[in-house]
Amino acid sequence: MNQDLLNGYRSLWKNRQLGETAENSEAILIDAISRELKDENSHPRIRKPPADKLYLAVKRISDSNLNGEMKLKLIEKHIEIYESIK
Repeated sequence: MNQDLLNGYRSLWKNRQLGETAENSEAILIDAISRELKDENSHPRIRKPPADKLYLAVKRISDSNLNGEMKLKLIEKHIEIYESIK
């Protein structure tokens, strides 16, 4: 299921480079979401707080074409990681 979540996450970010190994799909997903919530893909002067990035991520997920179960699991994973970094 972790590979499915990673593929769902990839579908939200077409140009984002993520690792390819199936054995580490959980670690890749956690790292990608953590970098997203910390806004590490942006220049330091324009970074947004993790709460703002969580809102934007949930909005992006809920507006996507993913199925309902996949949306829920991705949102839960984002919240789980947000709780660990805030």
